[in-house]
Amino acid sequence: MDDHILEMRGITKTFPGVKALENVNLAVRRGEIHAICGENGAGKSTLMKVLSGVYPAGSYDGEIVYDGQPVRFNGIRDSEHVGIVIIHQELALVPYLSIAENMFLGNERRGRGGLIDWNKANAEAARLLAEVGLDENPVTPVGQLGVGKQQLVEIAKALSKDVRLLILDEPTAALNDNDSAHLLDLMRRLRERGITSIMISHKLGEITAVSDNVTVIRDGKTVETLSLHAGEVTQERIIRGMVGRDLESYYPERESHPGEEVLRVEDWTVWHPTQERKIVDGANLTVRAGEVVGIAGLMGAGRTELAMSVFGRAYGRNITGRMFVHGKEVRPKNVAEAIDAGIAYATEDRKHYGLNLIEDIRRNVSAAALDKLASRGFVNGNEEIKVAEGYRKSMNVRAPSVASVVGKLSGGNQQKVVLSKWLYTDPEVLILDEPTRGIDVGAKYEIYTIINRLVASGKAVLVISSELPELLGICDRIYTLSAGRITGEVPVGQATQENLMELMTKEKELAA
Repeated sequence: MDDHILEMRGITKTFPGVKALENVNLAVRRGEIHAICGENGAGKSTLMKVLSGVYPAGSYDGEIVYDGQPVRFNGIRDSEHVGIVIIHQELALVPYLSIAENMFLGNERRGRGGLIDWNKANAEAARLLAEVGLDENPVTPVGQLGVGKQQLVEIAKALSKDVRLLILDEPTAALNDNDSAHLLDLMRRLRERGITSIMISHKLGEITAVSDNVTVIRDGKTVETLSLHAGEVTQERIIRGMVGRDLESYYPERESHPGEEVLRVEDWTVWHPTQERKIVDGANLTVRAGEVVGIAGLMGAGRTELAMSVFGRAYGRNITGRMFVHGKEVRPKNVAEAIDAGIAYATEDRKHYGLNLIEDIRRNVSAAALDKLASRGFVNGNEEIKVAEGYRKSMNVRAPSVASVVGKLSGGNQQKVVLSKWLYTDPEVLILDEPTRGIDVGAKYEIYTIINRLVASGKAVLVISSELPELLGICDRIYTLSAGRITGEVPVGQATQENLMELMTKEKELAA
């Protein structure tokens, strides 16, 4: 029997004006975890959509051989019928339906008379949930679960379809460290059962931890396939394949010369919108001109809630405390007033809250500061194009023109459009919430370079990140947050992952 469960040969996929894949080859062995790496826009997800039938046979050139036989999938049902199941980065679950209903949606468990046998469905769902290590009642609505648990529901759903080849597109992008570790352990267990997995990921540490082989794709072409067992895979080697050059450092060098205080928040307290509990409790922080300040905290610590409440009370109720910009107290009651006060906030969820995905680059860049382009109620379209084109070039947004629809850009380029939008408001303080989530190492380096450029021009930048190495690599000072309280302030020269984590877990001591 052929040792390969899958071979994709000479795959070429073209969209209007863009060749997304050109003569790509991929060979996956039975029972392995095979990682696919590449920058945003390299063609990784497109290749998997070709494989799973999202892009049907006839819409691409090349050949797919599965289990030793040439196959042509005309839709996702065709690929699932032979045991290929894809879990997309954007989870395809219905929040208002139960776990069991989601698990068997379109694949219902029927009893006599063709009616759905809910006892059978719930029992089978419970068995599958146990297999993925999820202790939840099958009748629980999916919307009540966290992202990590929803990811496990998707895998349990795949197991219900007798999966033989599981494709995971950025499976840990939105997960915390514990959920990520649990998911990687599950992948190892699936490998022991003989299930083959293909994993697309930007997290190189995870790739080197669980993968057997790594295929690198750059600009829609296969660069190389590396074997971990041969000892030839290092993060530096993968990066070189992805970006076509060595990165001397993950983080660009920057000389720190902080100036006067730009933002000061005093005794900032925020209550949950619907519950009687404090989400932020008496927080105090400062950010100076030319300074990058980080906020570190575990999931649920209140990082995003703190940022959103500062940004025009976009989150919470009964918000108390004082805020100063350049020493002058400001009291923005909404987002528009926060922008006028010189504060900008780039959300962690760019697709839902940061961008209008069906609009073009031009409209997205100008959205937060249309008054700068308007006269007598009309927007100057020519000036809008000129402004957007300026940001497209200066931020190195990889798109043919500012008329390109933002939803079709890669994650890294979308993030650059988000930054462009807020930079056009000319803020004094820029709050960046998870600015590099879900983007590749090359695009991350570009984002860090942009941050350095901002602080060099005298801006104050506040960065929230779940990745401690990132905060250590780009910040001057780091605040730690636990259970809504600031538990520490550490100069980056004295900070380590260990002492930051100790401060991030001080909840019990504070509550005692």
